[in-house]
Amino acid sequence: MPRRSDPQALTRRFQEEAVDALLAGYQPLPGVHDELVDAEGHPRAHWHALLAALAEMGVEEVNRRFQAADRHLYRSGVFYRVYDDPNGGERPWPISHLPLVIDATEWRAIERGIIQRAQLLEGVLSDIYGPGNLVRAGALPAAAIAGSPDFLRPLVGVDPHGGSFLRIYAVDIGRGPDGRWWVISDRTQSPSGAGYALENRIAISRALPDLSRSLNVVRLAGYFQAMRAGLTRLDRSGEGRVGLLTPGPLNETYFEHAYLARYLGFVLLEGEDLTVRDNLVYVRTVAGLKRVDVLLRRLDSDYTDPLELNPRSRLGIPGLVQAIRSGGVAVANAVGAGVLEAPALMGFLPRLGPRVLGENLLMPNVATWWCGQEAERRRVIAGLDDLVLSPAFQRTLPGLLDKGSVIGADLNREARAALEAAIRTRGVDFVGQEAARLSTMPVWHNGKLEPRPFILRIFAAATENGWKVMPGGFCRVSDSLDARAVTMQGGGRSADVWVLDDSPVEQTTLLPMVDRVEIKRQTGPLPSRAADNFFWLGRYVERAEMTLRLLRTLVGRLSSSAEGGGSSVAKLMGLLQYWGAVPADLARIRPARHALAALTRRDLPGAVPNLIESARQAASVIRDRLSPDAWRTLADLSLMMTEPVSTAEPDTYERTDRALRALAAFSGLASENMNRLAGWRFLDLGRRIERAIATCRFARALVGEAPTAGTLDVLLELCDSQITYRSRYVMVESRAPVLDLVLLEPVNPRSLAYQIDAIMAHLDQLPGHIGDEPPPPEERLAARLAASMKAFDAIEFDDERLREVEAHLMELSDEVAERYFIHRLPVETPWDLLA
Repeated sequence: MPRRSDPQALTRRFQEEAVDALLAGYQPLPGVHDELVDAEGHPRAHWHALLAALAEMGVEEVNRRFQAADRHLYRSGVFYRVYDDPNGGERPWPISHLPLVIDATEWRAIERGIIQRAQLLEGVLSDIYGPGNLVRAGALPAAAIAGSPDFLRPLVGVDPHGGSFLRIYAVDIGRGPDGRWWVISDRTQSPSGAGYALENRIAISRALPDLSRSLNVVRLAGYFQAMRAGLTRLDRSGEGRVGLLTPGPLNETYFEHAYLARYLGFVLLEGEDLTVRDNLVYVRTVAGLKRVDVLLRRLDSDYTDPLELNPRSRLGIPGLVQAIRSGGVAVANAVGAGVLEAPALMGFLPRLGPRVLGENLLMPNVATWWCGQEAERRRVIAGLDDLVLSPAFQRTLPGLLDKGSVIGADLNREARAALEAAIRTRGVDFVGQEAARLSTMPVWHNGKLEPRPFILRIFAAATENGWKVMPGGFCRVSDSLDARAVTMQGGGRSADVWVLDDSPVEQTTLLPMVDRVEIKRQTGPLPSRAADNFFWLGRYVERAEMTLRLLRTLVGRLSSSAEGGGSSVAKLMGLLQYWGAVPADLARIRPARHALAALTRRDLPGAVPNLIESARQAASVIRDRLSPDAWRTLADLSLMMTEPVSTAEPDTYERTDRALRALAAFSGLASENMNRLAGWRFLDLGRRIERAIATCRFARALVGEAPTAGTLDVLLELCDSQITYRSRYVMVESRAPVLDLVLLEPVNPRSLAYQIDAIMAHLDQLPGHIGDEPPPPEERLAARLAASMKAFDAIEFDDERLREVEAHLMELSDEVAERYFIHRLPVETPWDLLA
């Protein structure tokens, strides 16, 4: 009788065969350490479960899951900016779908090395800006510090609030051919990548949910929880308000700034949001000045204060250094901490370990020789072919190291001679470093596994109980197999990092438990800058819509032979000229070409492309407060403006109609998806003011003392009121009923009266009166306008009265700006009365 097969043995054999098939063709470079397989090509033990799961899923299922991860990132609006990109710079976040897997034993060793290095750098930094013992003892050359533009003399002798210079530390590490981890660079200025690491984790956990749980992958939330607690502990005002200081939406990692601010519950701020009063820092909000005790800095140090640091900076806060000096604000990391990122210092750190910490470094850094010393300079010149040459302090050296670093062996004779001469003449500007050959990890490419070099960035946060290291990190993976450096700007990708625990992990989350969520109906103070951009976003969107309506009506009338058609075209052309949307010379170019110019040209301030771009720029500043769908609608509309369009009138009409529908989609998303809080009110307030002004201008231009049926019909079309008029009046267009419908009808959402009522309602809900004081100027203006709408009938509206209404609306806009966007409230204003 034949022996019965063991089902478990068969399953294991099938799994092994499937894994072998998955690894077929996976060939790391000779002499390079690979994370997935050993020197004999066998998979490492801590990768087995992931490989088995991928093999069991099959290529199609794996592709489907990874595509789902890509969709999540796209829907979430995750992006990064590439500088000097002719296509606009903004690109979807490039994720490498397979995580880097690190076992628990190895991770504990890495963690110890990172904590030790963070302690060393904190000690060095406190000495550099404090007693200067290391320089006095000759352990650090003074020129290696003073030569750095990130060494800021105004901060010497200033003790940071809370006692720590470093609150967030990051380090780039790579594994060499011998299997050891090496430090490649330190990040102490304003380390980036933690937010992207969190998004990578969310995306991959959605693609492989069961696997991340079964492998005991340590969660990231504990790190962010510790980081937030460490920062909020510095708040002395008791308000718990921490700001994340960003350079703004043009920064390459702006998405991360906005994302972290939301995740951590911080206020996203730019320099112009803040002001220093009596050595304290306040954020300008629509409800007045609000104190900020802690700033998480994502702005380079020298740009933080144009008074004492970089006078060309328009990103900083005048007086911030004095506020730091007097203890009025805590800034993390300390202003000036970027001095430790200079490659010139890296060569001294191994020797500083025993002096500062009393012990050798557990994790070595890449061998570095600073050419400001005679022996090191000779060593670098003699071994140039085997070294990487880098600027000692700056990112680049124009004319010599334009791309930052160069491998000596790659230089031609002329470049080598020029570089050697520069090193001999001014060696302090150069460092030579050992050429690191990075280890590789697997990526999923075209349905199979392939090795790629990577660099791992690990983060640590200072807490009251010491340093807390993120269990994982930000892994950058090269698109090229033979790479010595990996950057997102250079086309790399990023991967999640799975640190495996020996036992089931605690389900830590930064979010409150489902049954313990505190109910909130506010999202915190709205900075004046954000309100200003909401307001102008509304105005630009509405102005673009009005211009497109003019264009669509014009193109539709060009072929009309109806009575008054020529008069209507002339009046529409006059409006577009007044708008600044068409060229000034109306006589020499036929109207169809003018319509095309208003739709395509960027040298006309009132043309549609400029208005759309202005709306997009305003939205980019408040992108963290808009839904991804609303932002993509504006981005798609901006892209539409770059598409070519023929001179044929039907094509012009079709493009105009498409753009109008896109604007309607944006308005609908804003109307339906935004909570009725201050941001939405300023957005809609801008739209209502702009629409009211446009309606006055339409009526003035098209309805004179003796309007024709054609011009009245045009007015109805521009105000989207033709259907209502036709349903009420069987007669042809008549001046009085037309004006009543577009000016005075209180239930017509396009009428002037409706806009003024909406303006009144918004102003009533915004921060307004203080105590029993009279209404502010903008409310008094709105009340007068509302009264005039009720006091007059349609026949009484003439050019003079419409001009008066238009002037009041523009004055009202100025008063809103003065009160909420550029207000100058005294510091002693009682905040409880402004809330």
